[in-house]
Amino acid sequence: MSELLVMSMLAERRCALRAGDVGSVIEAGTIAPVPRAPAHVIGITALRSQAMTVIDCRIAIGKEPSQFPCDSHLAIVEVEGHSYALRLDQIDDIGIAQSDLAPVPGGSGDDWNRVSHGMIETDRGPALLLNVAQLIAGTQENLEVAA
Repeated sequence: MSELLVMSMLAERRCALRAGDVGSVIEAGTIAPVPRAPAHVIGITALRSQAMTVIDCRIAIGKEPSQFPCDSHLAIVEVEGHSYALRLDQIDDIGIAQSDLAPVPGGSGDDWNRVSHGMIETDRGPALLLNVAQLIAGTQENLEVAA
């Protein structure tokens, strides 16, 4: 229950990533676009000469990127041996889980249900615990646009 979390904001909601899933948080450098990539894949960047795909998490949950301000940090994660940089609206600091997972509250929408493990109480208040693999997968609409 006292799991460490990387606290963040996404589409005006307090969210969290499991600290064990985040290798580091970096300043966003140059992001090179990738032709014909799904909409939520905004490009590639490099960290210590390692290329990684940059995911705009706002687009991955079906929101317009211009709807919300975004800071210049990226959360570096690894899924199935591949590195990704997650662009969230804001990455705060480390928080501590203070409860077990609970279902996502009704009325949150299908997109939030899809990209989160559930709701968790933290030392900073309730937060959606994000599912990194689902953020990277994006929405079906994002995938169809790229095809």
